[in-house]
Amino acid sequence: TDVHVHLRQPGFEYKETIATGSRAAAAGGYTTICPMPNTSPSIDSKEMVEFLNEKSRADSLVHIVPIGAVTKGQKGTELADINGMVQAGALAISEDGKSVMDELIYVDGMKEAKKAGIYPYFRPISSDQDSEVIINEKKVLMFGSNSYLGLTNHPKIKEASIEAIKKYGTGCAGSPFLNGTLDIHIELEEKLADYVGKEKAIVFSTGFHSNIGVIPTIMGRNDHIICDELNHASIVEGRRLSFASSHRYKHNDMSSLEDVLKKIPYDSIKLIVTDSVFSMEGDIADLHKITELAEQYNASVYVDEAHSLGIFGKEGRGLCSEYGLTEKVDLIMGTFSKSLATIGGFIATDAETINFLKHHSRPYIFSASISPAATASVIAALDVIKQEPERIENLWKITDYALKTFRELGFEIGNTSTPIIPLYVRDMDKTFLITRELYDNGIFINPVIPPACSPEDTLIRFSLMATHTKEQVEEAIDKLHTTFRKYEIIK
Repeated sequence: TDVHVHLRQPGFEYKETIATGSRAAAAGGYTTICPMPNTSPSIDSKEMVEFLNEKSRADSLVHIVPIGAVTKGQKGTELADINGMVQAGALAISEDGKSVMDELIYVDGMKEAKKAGIYPYFRPISSDQDSEVIINEKKVLMFGSNSYLGLTNHPKIKEASIEAIKKYGTGCAGSPFLNGTLDIHIELEEKLADYVGKEKAIVFSTGFHSNIGVIPTIMGRNDHIICDELNHASIVEGRRLSFASSHRYKHNDMSSLEDVLKKIPYDSIKLIVTDSVFSMEGDIADLHKITELAEQYNASVYVDEAHSLGIFGKEGRGLCSEYGLTEKVDLIMGTFSKSLATIGGFIATDAETINFLKHHSRPYIFSASISPAATASVIAALDVIKQEPERIENLWKITDYALKTFRELGFEIGNTSTPIIPLYVRDMDKTFLITRELYDNGIFINPVIPPACSPEDTLIRFSLMATHTKEQVEEAIDKLHTTFRKYEIIK
């Protein structure tokens, strides 16, 4: 049962009301707390702010949402004015830690960006996805792609895709559970299991489907899901869909993770879920310590290798392989939309768990299989990665050069050590302006703003491909440096 609590009745016992809603949520529902703009002045605003903050962080089933005309920069004099509470840092803390106020500002900001001509999304590309693309008949250097190995236009992969269409047609017209399993699907699953070092694997229609199809299926009521606070949105949604208790630890903070584990009974079923490489920040999970803590506190480990397959480990087998932790990680998830040149996702683990997922995962059972073309593309991509090791070598040469240069020039890039480089701007308007100006100067980059990050962490996501040349990277960095200086982001 969903419970909605509106904080507007004069003199009501809001603590008791929220506590009741939380108990209902814990029993399998979901609580939405809605402070209203006309909340009675008889309520102590500061006290309520502190209580809401504490409650929202302690109980991830509680969702605090502001209701009413809320806009960026809203002013008000009421004691419990919505904007005042937001500024106090309490209001709009959602289940995944993102601010609902941020989302409202985001929507309002998109309208303003369109009016100002700096809206940066849905830019139509009319060429293949390579280090240089064509947008509106203009050549632009691409530094916003996840095609880390630059395989989406590889001739062998395109040919494999074409041949699969000739043999199998354009689609499977059904779920893998019924008529949608092809012999090449089985071949691909065997190759993926071998690639990441697990007994079995199954393929989902997207990487997002993999996480929402696995996490809630294997984790039930009375179980515990423990997540890094900066995990990918697909992990967050998978966690939300589960009846298991949900816990978050501070980003890559192993002391915080251990504090969470200590509070959960030793014999309870626990799953630690983390990205291996974080998609916005580009930093790497401390898998050594995570697996060590998992062993100490009787937990299992689930690693999303979306942004590390094709980059880390021998023949791009991922960070688990790079660290020699494949046996200590229980489930390895991956996607095809980054280094593997197409679309789809998979999970690899022991045979018993795979069999359970095949018969119980609703996103798997009730979604059509990935196309023959996509299936053949991944099989071919795995072969190309092994046959052309120079791609990974060049990616790391370019990455090391870019990381060194950005830091020398004074860019704030956090703890990244991967081809994903966050260039922090910490101002939404400037983030949009920089994105537009760079595009006008022939550089495609991606702006990251709320709700993908907090307002104070807006950034430009600069990502590299094996097919980038040093000259292309130098040109992009030079133009970024000029623009960041213009907007006084760096000196």
